[in-house]
Amino acid sequence: MFGPETSTANRAMIGGMIGNNSCGLHSMVWGNVRDHLKEVKAILSDGSETVFKDATTLENLNPFKNKIEGELTTLISDSENQEIIRSNFPKSSVKRRNTGYALDAILAMQPFQLDGKVLNLCSLIAGSEGTLAFVTEAKINLIDLPPKQVALLCIHTKSIDEALRANIFALKRAPKASELVDKYICDFTIGHPEYEKNRYFIVDDPAAILMVEFMADSLDDVLEQATMLKADLQTAGIGYAYPVLINQDTKFAWDIRKAGLGLLRNIKGDAQPVNLIEDCAVAPEDLPDYINDLETLIAKHQVKASYYAHAGAGELHVEPLINLKSKEGLMLFRRILAETVELVKKYKGSLSGEHGDGRLRGEFIPAVMGIETYRLFEQVKAIFDPQGVFNHGKITATPKMDTQLRVKINQQQPQLKIIFDFSETGGLLAMAEKCSGSGDCRKSAISGGVMCPSYMATR
Repeated sequence: MFGPETSTANRAMIGGMIGNNSCGLHSMVWGNVRDHLKEVKAILSDGSETVFKDATTLENLNPFKNKIEGELTTLISDSENQEIIRSNFPKSSVKRRNTGYALDAILAMQPFQLDGKVLNLCSLIAGSEGTLAFVTEAKINLIDLPPKQVALLCIHTKSIDEALRANIFALKRAPKASELVDKYICDFTIGHPEYEKNRYFIVDDPAAILMVEFMADSLDDVLEQATMLKADLQTAGIGYAYPVLINQDTKFAWDIRKAGLGLLRNIKGDAQPVNLIEDCAVAPEDLPDYINDLETLIAKHQVKASYYAHAGAGELHVEPLINLKSKEGLMLFRRILAETVELVKKYKGSLSGEHGDGRLRGEFIPAVMGIETYRLFEQVKAIFDPQGVFNHGKITATPKMDTQLRVKINQQQPQLKIIFDFSETGGLLAMAEKCSGSGDCRKSAISGGVMCPSYMATR
């Protein structure tokens, strides 16, 4: 199997996963795309075709590729540049690190580190968001299928902070995954036509549930691991309920976790959960303090937010509810990101863990990584793409994050003549705006679920 299985794995595209170096629920043990990208065939910015793979000798057949590798080697061989990279990239215990270009990964290879892996520029292509080369084929590494026996310990807590402290205990037991779901998401499953049945394991009204997964060849082994973690938590006074789901039944909990992004779009009104600071990552041991600081920041602005996802990997998807159609909302949009950047710097984390910088966070790369590091990124872009033909305005030369929004302030919405009645949900346009971009509708009947019958029939 391919290790990085994202929440969207039943419809995700490998090309997109390369573009933003996707991770997935089990990234703490199965790694990210960069860890498993062995070789890519690509078209370079001069129109020539080449292959990036383990480089033992320069490929004389493509002068532009040789030029790229030569200039990149010169750039990273410079001792001052090496110090900039070592000083300004996230601390080594932050595994989800996808801000800018992965120069730290290249620096850890030969010839820059004698005992490192052989130089492979695939590590730079992964996470480059289509800005360096146009990938046409990829050779990816596969890992063994996981053990068949699975136990999922669902730790119910009375606060987000308590769940994150439970996560510290969980990581000492070496689980395969540790994922958080908050009350916001759980509450949207109440009465839901698809997810109500999944709620049977939820006890009372938790502020958060930490889902910790163990795998082994023996059912007794996974149950013992879950029991030991439960004992650790009870001794520490953490959690109030600890149901354990086994094998196929784990799907009920995982489906709620994976549906989080879509479920949150059921909030009514123009204030909606926004992608903004959802991809910031820190070291797992720093996560409780980081999230505590972030909760204080968000409360200061009198904004609500949802918290969910990859606690075990040090990354919670935090989505503040903001009305981007209002002047006040747009000011909050910028302010919350700018202030979160300072928190990310405080904990030496990563502004983007797996979703990429794009046009949303690219503007803040100099702030979080330092202007000297950003200048290196500009040089990397110029080496690969001197004419700026590949996905201009991502990672470098990014426009202001609030200048290319679809809806203008106080914009009049068109009144559409339609047959079906969408008034209960705010009209057809409000329904369309609930699309989170997670592509749940782009799947086959094999995947199950209720979305999207017309796509399943017509493709």
